[in-house]
Amino acid sequence: MTFVRVGGVPHHVVVEGSGPVCVLSAGLAMSWFDWDPVVPLLAPHRTVVRFDRPGHGLSGPAAVPPSAAGEAHRIAGILDGLGLHGPATVVGHSIAGFHAEAFARLHPTRTAAAVLVDSSVEEHARVPAAPALRTAAARALGAALSAAGAPAALGPLTRRTTVRLSRTGGGDPAPLALVRRCYATSRVMQGALLENTHYRAVAAELLDLRERHPLPHVPVAVLAASAGGPRWAQRQRALAGLLGARFEAVAPSGHLMMLDRPDAVARAVLGDEAIGEGSGEGVGRVRSAARTPGRPRPRSGPPSDAARDRPR
Repeated sequence: MTFVRVGGVPHHVVVEGSGPVCVLSAGLAMSWFDWDPVVPLLAPHRTVVRFDRPGHGLSGPAAVPPSAAGEAHRIAGILDGLGLHGPATVVGHSIAGFHAEAFARLHPTRTAAAVLVDSSVEEHARVPAAPALRTAAARALGAALSAAGAPAALGPLTRRTTVRLSRTGGGDPAPLALVRRCYATSRVMQGALLENTHYRAVAAELLDLRERHPLPHVPVAVLAASAGGPRWAQRQRALAGLLGARFEAVAPSGHLMMLDRPDAVARAVLGDEAIGEGSGEGVGRVRSAARTPGRPRPRSGPPSDAARDRPR
């Protein structure tokens, strides 16, 4: 465990394993320990980097609102701070799928591959009006809830409930003491509020990046959780088509695929490398995005499906 300062904010970082670098970034309000089931499958083959974004896990509070480019540069800054300057596989879950794709577009020479794990999808997002007012409102709401004692009273319970509802089976495997250490704080609650407030702005910025910054010719995989249903799978498949990526519907799995199916996430990163025994149902050698030759990326705009019907 270490802390890397990026943009004046101390970022909590955990580095394990050896070999080519793989960066794991979790979704909204999630923490570094949510990747725990995946790390033992990757560490024998990869240098695994996990980090908490500002206001998440054990990192410091956010100094500025999130943006797609800012999150891409954050990943680069963390790797720089660790002295890891070579190409990395970037794995983004949920909203962090935006960040992983932005990193690949803005740092193409530093991208070895990208894996989007039940990524957020916004086909027609627009930047909401008055972003500064939205930021101020989110901070004011966070301050009011903190003053009322909401983080300590509701934070851990909200976390536990959200994890249970986002899985196909089982509850929150994280130790209660660790959950309380993070989710009973106003810092994490305010970080989640800020990211949620600017979700659509980040999505709209990514759509703009797609027009101006082509993906590098590297392997890309899109993994869709079966619990999302047919429409969600259709939207994820369209995303894969847009990115020239390999698509996989992972069943059974809820939105928190790293908890339900760590083997599927690891296979997408490792490809035909051996994952080893005891890694979960369906483990084997498969040809995945990490081993599929890069293909030309289409330069067209996003697909025409407009509705958002999936939690981020």
